Amino acid sequence: MKVEAFDFILPPELIADRPVNPREAAKLLCIGETMADRTVADLPGLLREGDLLVFYDTKVIPARLRGVRRSAKIEVTLHKNVSADSWHAFAKPAKKLKPGDIISFADNFTALVTDKFDGGEVALAFSASGPKLMEKLMQYGEIPLPPYISSLRAVDEQDRIDYQTIFAKDEGAVAAPTAGLHFTEALLARFRDKGIGMVTLTLHVGAGTFLPVKVEDTEDHRMHAEVGLITRKAAAQINACRARGGRIVAVGTTSLRLLESAADEKGVVHPFSGETDIFITPGYRFRAVDLLVTNFHLPKSTLFMLVSAFSGLEKMKAAYAHAIEKKYRFYSYGDCSLLYPHP
Repeated sequence: MKVEAFDFILPPELIADRPVNPREAAKLLCIGETMADRTVADLPGLLREGDLLVFYDTKVIPARLRGVRRSAKIEVTLHKNVSADSWHAFAKPAKKLKPGDIISFADNFTALVTDKFDGGEVALAFSASGPKLMEKLMQYGEIPLPPYISSLRAVDEQDRIDYQTIFAKDEGAVAAPTAGLHFTEALLARFRDKGIGMVTLTLHVGAGTFLPVKVEDTEDHRMHAEVGLITRKAAAQINACRARGGRIVAVGTTSLRLLESAADEKGVVHPFSGETDIFITPGYRFRAVDLLVTNFHLPKSTLFMLVSAFSGLEKMKAAYAHAIEKKYRFYSYGDCSLLYPHP
C-alpha cells in the first residue's frame, strides 16, 4: 500500500508533553461498530469476566547519551543490546562518525565506534560492561523521550517516573509501552474484582519504533527487530483464556506484535524468545488478539498502519478525526483507545 494513505493532519497543540494525573483519568475512545468517548477508568466495565489483559514488564533505561568526538558534539540513542558492553545506537549527526572513533561521555565513560550502518545507526563498544555499564547509563544518560516530546521541552527527573509503567522491572527498553502508562494499582484491583485476568510478557522496545517511514510503498519498508520473551507459563495462560471463551486484550501495539509473532495459524500462542521484526499492515490476518488498547499514533507511522490493519483504515481515519475534534491528547503521554477488530 502507498504510505500516503496513512497520512492525516494533527494540530501540534494536541501533542501531550506530560501525562494526566491520575493516570486512569486519560480519555479512552472506544472504536467498534460505533464510537464512544470514555475514560481509562471505565475500562473494567467495558471488558468481560474471563477476559485477559496482556501487558509487558519492560523497564526503560536512560538510553540517550550526549558526548563529544574530539570537538564535535554527538548524541546517541541506544536501541539494541548486542553484548555486555556493546549496543547498536542511532547517532546524530552520524556523518561525523566512522569506525575507530571514540565518543567521550564523561572522563571515565567512553564508547568506541566499531561499525556504521545505514540510517544513522552505529555499533558501539563501551568502556564499561554489564552492571557497570548500567550504572554509567543511570549516571550520565537521560530517558529517551520520543522526538515529538523532547522537541517541546527538556527531559527532566520527573520523566524517569512518568515514562515507566507500574509493571516495569526488566531493564532494556529504550521506549515505554505507552498504553500501559495509563494503569494504576487501583485500576488493576478493579480488574481482579471483576474476574479479568492479567499476564505480562517482555519486549524491549527499540528506538526504531520512532523512525519515520521513508519509502513510498509499505512493501519497501524494513522494520527494526526487537527482542521479546513469552514464557511457557504465560503462553499457557493465554491459550487457556482463549479455550474457555475469554478474549485476549493486548495492551499496546508492541504486546500485539509479540503475540502475533508467537502464534501459529490456529491462534495458539507458543513460548517465544528472540527477535521479532513483524510488520503489520492492512490485509494481515490476526490470530492471537481480540481487542487492543493503544494510544494515538503518528501519521504515516508503522503503528498507525498496524491499528488500521486491526480496525480498518477508513474507520481509524474517522476515529482520529473525531479524536482531533474532541481535543484528545496524542502520542506517548496522551490519551488512548480501545479497538475492536475489523469484521
